[in-house]
Amino acid sequence: MSLSMYEASIPVFVHTLTSLKAILQKGVSHAEAKKFDASILVNGRLAPDMFALSRQVQIASDAAKGAAARLSGSEPPKFEDTEKTLDELVARIDQTIDYLKSFKAEQFDGSDARTITLNTPRGAMTFDGLNFLRHWALPNFFFHVTTTYNVLRHNGVELGKADYLGKVQ
Repeated sequence: MSLSMYEASIPVFVHTLTSLKAILQKGVSHAEAKKFDASILVNGRLAPDMFALSRQVQIASDAAKGAAARLSGSEPPKFEDTEKTLDELVARIDQTIDYLKSFKAEQFDGSDARTITLNTPRGAMTFDGLNFLRHWALPNFFFHVTTTYNVLRHNGVELGKADYLGKVQ
């Protein structure tokens, strides 16, 4: 049995974003239970020179929708990076999931060989679709999801591995 580029990307992004949404919702509940302003979590970071939690979520969203668009040969929608609350970040995740669910498997046919060029601060990077997915899109996505989890956990939100993994079927 072979694994299509669609199956290796869209369900993975949707599943993990669904877990990220639940993690953020636990952050909301934690702030309410402890009676503190949840913006402390939104602006949380593990080190002074890293992006805040809000930016981690925005980048995870952008990584998922950007990968889907590039692999399908389309343009990703532009989401303004204006979220200031955990609820707004949850809404962004919902919007990203809706976008990802709009794709059909056949849109990814041949995407393993599609040439994808990214312009980054480090310069242009060119991949074939398979290497883009395996060595850029998925690792970048998981890095920012994991960092979001870690910021919340560091700030006392009761999370565990099961929260990160979500419902495995």
